[in-house]
Amino acid sequence: MPTFDVVSQVDLQEVRNAVDQARREIATRYDFKGTDSGIDLDDTGFTLNSASEDRLAALRLLLEEKLVKRKVSLKSLDPGKIEEASGGRARQRIALVAGISSDKAKAINTHIKGLNLKGVQSQTQGEQLRVTGKKRDDLQAVIAALREHDFGIPLQFENFRD
Repeated sequence: MPTFDVVSQVDLQEVRNAVDQARREIATRYDFKGTDSGIDLDDTGFTLNSASEDRLAALRLLLEEKLVKRKVSLKSLDPGKIEEASGGRARQRIALVAGISSDKAKAINTHIKGLNLKGVQSQTQGEQLRVTGKKRDDLQAVIAALREHDFGIPLQFENFRD
């Protein structure tokens, strides 16, 4: 029986490359001179620091541009509140969201069942979904329907087997 997996992943190497490009541009751009702006990257996300909220917004926009050029979906970013740091500076934490949460998995399962395709089943396996069907065409219809619908997270389709 044909199957495929629905996953939500972030390519961390592409994220690192985008952050490096943004850091280089921050060092050369005139509007960031003297603001001591920076981007700190760790395993769970970014921390943006700048002298004011408007410079922080420009920094975030720059980072998002670099991520889009690297084909990292902006749906995988979860921005936090803008906080005041010491010395009148501004800071914002942006988390990277990877994996399909249980409530998003339920929404995707409900959407697949709502397609009323005969012989198509889906089940949650950790942070991914396994979709099984009798016909390859039915599974391709499921992929097309999932691409059209916005679940608020980036979806990738892997491991398609006949």
